[in-house]
Amino acid sequence: MFPNLEAEMARGKITQCSIALSLGITPTTFSFKLNGKAPISLKECVKIKNTFFPDKTLDYLFATDSDNKESA
Repeated sequence: MFPNLEAEMARGKITQCSIALSLGITPTTFSFKLNGKAPISLKECVKIKNTFFPDKTLDYLFATDSDNKESA
């Protein structure tokens, strides 16, 4: 659902577990959020960006698959 976030996680070798831990949620819950099965809050997005990707924008990190198709 968030291909740019997943790509940056892979580049930085950042696991879903480490992000879940920083958010205070389970890795399963974070996986649901990544896959669109649960909503991700703006507060969580900002925390992920500031903690793990301070040099990236929220728009870039949390662009969805449909956002990318519309801009193509």
